[in-house]
Amino acid sequence: GKKISEGAGDSKSEGLLEEGDGGTGRDLDMRFSSVTGVVASEERSRFERMIFRATRGNCYVRFAPIKQPITDPETGQSVEKCVFIIFYKSLSIEKKLKKICDAFGAHRYSLPDMDDAPAVDRMLTENAQELVDSRTVLLKNQDTRFRLCQMLAQNTEKWTWTVLREKAIYHSLNMFKADVAGMLRGEAWVVACELDHVRDTVNKAHANMDMAMPSLVDSVPEPWPTPPTHFTLNKFTYGYQEFVNTYGIPRYREANPALFTAATFPFLFGVMYGDVGHGSFLFAAGLYLLYNEKKNDEAKLGEMMGGMHSGRYMIAMMGFFAVYAGFIYNDCFSLGLNLFGSRYAFEGQDTGEVEESDIATNIVGYGDPDGVYPFGLDPVWHVSANELLFFNSFKMKLSVILGIMQMFMGTCLRGINAIYFGEKLDFFFEFVPMVVFASSLFVYMVVLIFMKWSINWNSRMMDATCMDPNNDEGWGSELYLENDSAWVVCDGSNYNADNGDWNGYCTPWGLSCTGYDTTEEKCSLDFGGSGDGCQPPNLITTLINIALSPSAVDEPMYNGQKGIQGFLLLLALVSVPVLLVAKPYFLSKEMEKNRGHGDDDEEDEGDGFGEILIHQAIETIEFVLGMVSNTASYLRLWALSLAHSELATVFWEKALLSTLNMNFFATYLGFAIFAGTTMGVLLMMDVLECFLHALRLHWVEFQNKFFKADGIRFAPYSFKAILSEANIS
Repeated sequence: GKKISEGAGDSKSEGLLEEGDGGTGRDLDMRFSSVTGVVASEERSRFERMIFRATRGNCYVRFAPIKQPITDPETGQSVEKCVFIIFYKSLSIEKKLKKICDAFGAHRYSLPDMDDAPAVDRMLTENAQELVDSRTVLLKNQDTRFRLCQMLAQNTEKWTWTVLREKAIYHSLNMFKADVAGMLRGEAWVVACELDHVRDTVNKAHANMDMAMPSLVDSVPEPWPTPPTHFTLNKFTYGYQEFVNTYGIPRYREANPALFTAATFPFLFGVMYGDVGHGSFLFAAGLYLLYNEKKNDEAKLGEMMGGMHSGRYMIAMMGFFAVYAGFIYNDCFSLGLNLFGSRYAFEGQDTGEVEESDIATNIVGYGDPDGVYPFGLDPVWHVSANELLFFNSFKMKLSVILGIMQMFMGTCLRGINAIYFGEKLDFFFEFVPMVVFASSLFVYMVVLIFMKWSINWNSRMMDATCMDPNNDEGWGSELYLENDSAWVVCDGSNYNADNGDWNGYCTPWGLSCTGYDTTEEKCSLDFGGSGDGCQPPNLITTLINIALSPSAVDEPMYNGQKGIQGFLLLLALVSVPVLLVAKPYFLSKEMEKNRGHGDDDEEDEGDGFGEILIHQAIETIEFVLGMVSNTASYLRLWALSLAHSELATVFWEKALLSTLNMNFFATYLGFAIFAGTTMGVLLMMDVLECFLHALRLHWVEFQNKFFKADGIRFAPYSFKAILSEANIS
């Protein structure tokens, strides 16, 4: 036994071990009891502190860490544990210790008396044998479990498919209703062209079951509930239809926006992303996805790659139209391409003597058809001082034209829907006022833009220019086309009233100039306003003045412009109250015909008319204000195209061009920066940005003109679809 130097005896100073029987008895009295077990290492401090407090320090605790982590049988996780032994002397302390061990989840183990060496050796031997036996059992169980899982894995997929098919069949059968003579009757939607095929399939399946009772597939008599919407798609149209379905499912037999989106979406993307170089990269990526089409169809792709694979044709079309728009802008990595030879030339450009303030001249001549660049814009605009001003004007007008054309097409689709569904009120009192309003202000804006582009302003401005018939080289120029190109020498009858002197200058049509003449006086067109038709107008100011100052046109482009614009404004103003009131009024008249004339019915009628009027007011406000805001929204085509070209210019000039005249290392580093920024910003971020803006233009500006988006998607009974969805999940 152990010799304890301190114990719970009395305070007399006498030896604990005496000779004879008395010593042996006293030794047995002073022996300590012990509790041994295993506790988690992270609980050691709390466990020891709890024991100390519960026993008031009347016990002795020792810990020893276990080197290898032990798997907890309850949680299955590896836990760091340690062995503990507690010496105590009281039975009451033993009860407390057992409760504490249970509270901390400590596992207790019984140990033999340490004085009994054979018992200790026997216990160690038994534990070692139990460990060997347990390991053998675990290995056997693991091997058996592996072989069982291997056998199950061979049939799991087949069993899963069988269960899914059975579940789908029972789910469909639950929607059938019992009919006469024990037959089941069910109603379902079938694509009209597939009705005969469905009938043959059901008859064939029924015949294979060798049943005496017949089966019948026939059309349900009308009226039907609103049918679900189904479109027969192919690989090209699938992506665009999903594009539309994300916003909403088309109503049954409603005009499908996907048909138009397949053409307009990649085109508008190209307008914003127009660049031959960057578009070629995107087009090549689309062609690569098309080349690997079969391979990707069979592969299990991630969410992002799966989406790109579904839109592979869309990506290829986006790249194609980006290249097309790049040729229109004559922009390749922010550089102009002189493919057909510029129609302008700087003096001294062959010898490199061109200075920044030099002016380029048209080498063919103004008005000559050969002076028109064959395709796109002349590359000289990329090196001109007014490059930004010219491209801003061109792209802004192009954005307005494309936007109004697309919105007007959406409005026309609204009328086509009304004609198809036989909705006369919608056609005459919604579609017609909308077309009148849109045409009076916004389509007229497009007409003015094309008219301004088509007018020979050099000839018109020359008509109001004073020249010396004897000394001015411009006198008698072929550029003057007004008044049948006739040049008239003035007689000098118009003189300065202050000094009675004539300055010797004439206008091409024969007006004597005094030096104090206004453009209105010098112009022979007599269209009115301060410009009188000889001065190119500011279109934005002209359009604003249609509403703010309808009684005058300051810079007209054609004769009678003031009267025509006043008439168009009147049409626009009249169309708004017609759009607001006409449909609710006629609907209320129809309600009077279909209802009685009791007090309750009249009250319900009033509520119904008020609800219709509120709904129509929302439609009117949304359309009228939407035409203005949506037209401004299409300016994003100009803004993003400008941002793309300017970013490409900055990357080219600051990253690469500035390092070309330095050493090799600087050029190499500059190219790395140029390639990295081009790839990260223009080929990735800007592609996503233009994609999202084109998406918004179709969802908000185009589709809200006619698209209800409240249809129900046709979900045919398909084992393939059921198994595919289960496989994905």
